[in-house]
Amino acid sequence: MPPHPDLAGGVEGTGHLRPLLDIVLDALAQGAAARGGPLPAGGPEAVTRRVQEACGEAIPDTGEGAAAALRRYVRTLAEGAADPADPLCAAHLHAPPLAAAVAADLAAAVLNPSLDSWDQAPAAATIEAETTAALAALVYPDRPAPDALVTTGGTESNQLALLLARERHPAAPLQVVCGANAHHSIHRAAWLLGLPEPFTILTPTGVLDPAAVCRALSDIYDPALVVATAGTTDTGAIDPIPEIAQAAATHGAELHIDAAYGGSLLFSDRQAHKLDGLSKAASVSLDLHKLGWQPVAAGLFAVPDTADLAPLAYQADYLNATDDTEAGLPDLLGRSLRTTRRPDILKIAVTLKALGREGLGALIDAVCDRAHTLADLVEQHPGLELHARPTISTVLFRPAGATDEQVAAIRRRLMDEGRAVLGRAAADGRLWLKATLLNPGTRTEDLATLLRLTTEPTEGPTR
Repeated sequence: MPPHPDLAGGVEGTGHLRPLLDIVLDALAQGAAARGGPLPAGGPEAVTRRVQEACGEAIPDTGEGAAAALRRYVRTLAEGAADPADPLCAAHLHAPPLAAAVAADLAAAVLNPSLDSWDQAPAAATIEAETTAALAALVYPDRPAPDALVTTGGTESNQLALLLARERHPAAPLQVVCGANAHHSIHRAAWLLGLPEPFTILTPTGVLDPAAVCRALSDIYDPALVVATAGTTDTGAIDPIPEIAQAAATHGAELHIDAAYGGSLLFSDRQAHKLDGLSKAASVSLDLHKLGWQPVAAGLFAVPDTADLAPLAYQADYLNATDDTEAGLPDLLGRSLRTTRRPDILKIAVTLKALGREGLGALIDAVCDRAHTLADLVEQHPGLELHARPTISTVLFRPAGATDEQVAAIRRRLMDEGRAVLGRAAADGRLWLKATLLNPGTRTEDLATLLRLTTEPTEGPTR
């Protein structure tokens, strides 16, 4: 008789899982304590060495059992992690996930629904349909049947935007028009889809100039897709959406808005006005693993009408046979370019139900407020220079009088020491330290510590 596996699902699954969860939680705590900061110290070589020493042979002839393997690997992972829950880990759009969302993700992993056919995910299919419709209605409040797909993030969403725009105009090559501030995934999507290289407009002010969009469209034959950005990765800047929408409409072009970062501002009564005009877009990208505090991945791609997604339809008899669909089984294959697809919507649905729009909006307001506090501290510091007041929750700053090489060295020194994680961004022809604040619990004293660390004299060589 073969050994009986300890499966996580079914009637007996929770009994197998429960003791392992205690091991995982203990190992997470032990690893975080051993790390002692936002990032493991020593750089890539030191981290690699510690992982190799702790984990040993990747595929041993004889296994050591689930408890020992979990204890070993989870502790090692936590000790060597960049922890976005640490207030001094502020480099990227890398959010600390909510506990409720993580717990929901565990349930999704246990039950393991696959959203490529209804018979693999009966309840998950309905949860996804109801939740995506509600989220799409936030983006397109005046449309009768808006819809949204769950994606792995802005890159997949932007690819879908270009794909659907191309399919709407099959007679001629689609010309994408974007700013130099656009996310790199726009250019990669154009390459992947065989489209012409995007016409890229310089953005010396950090945002796309509507007059420059008009000039570009005047020189471009139809069809054209203008891509605007609501929350750039470098500065968090938001393009002037209403004016760009008007420019596109005047010249018969379509508009896609990459709001992967800024789209969640819709939840906040205080911040939503920054996205005025969003509903004029033919499609919108939005990521809830950024300003939504979800475990990766939790992307969304919203359109004004479900019919806009029709080009994605595909028929595979083993998943969506015609007679099954006619008999009333939902057809899920056209809800993604992926086939096997986990129910990432569950954690989103739990979060929305747990916090509501007001609760999520309060978290967004909190990080935006923290960004303004950090900007205040930079402006008050005689040895620091602020790039600009924050639009969302990103703040660029640098030591006054520093060279770009010195700015880069500061960032690497803090990473090597494991004391802080800051990003980097080029703006106005100079290199800046970038703080992306996504932890609503960050305190003013944490921000002061972050600035103090960046202005300390360098001791010894940096990587």
